[in-house]
Amino acid sequence: MSMVVGARKGFSSEINVTPMIDVLLVLLIIFMVVLPHRYEGEATQIPQPAPKMVTANPPSPIVIQLLDKGEGKRPALKINQEEVSWDGLIARLRAIYDAREDHIAFVKGDPEIEFAFIAEVVDMSHLAGAERVGLLGKTD
Repeated sequence: MSMVVGARKGFSSEINVTPMIDVLLVLLIIFMVVLPHRYEGEATQIPQPAPKMVTANPPSPIVIQLLDKGEGKRPALKINQEEVSWDGLIARLRAIYDAREDHIAFVKGDPEIEFAFIAEVVDMSHLAGAERVGLLGKTD
């Protein structure tokens, strides 16, 4: 309903906004009812795990060295400069990993060594319990 002041003499060029406001209010009520309420609870802080203790002297990395003994011979093995036999490699690595928290090893071989021997050492390291094995290149 629009109100006209004065006498009505023909057509009115005013926009009747009452029906538009009614439609707008009905849509507003519908959207308020239909849309889910987003309840937000109290803001809390989740407890974090305690930081790991940093030791003053971290253990030295495990480096398995393969030293060339000549053509057609199996290379000699060393774990951190300690001589180890091929048969005792897995047992020695297991003993080292039992005393350590990290199970990471590095393999370093002479350039003349066949890759099959390096792959065998990597496989033996995994059998002993190594989670990750890295290959070291030539260091000068």
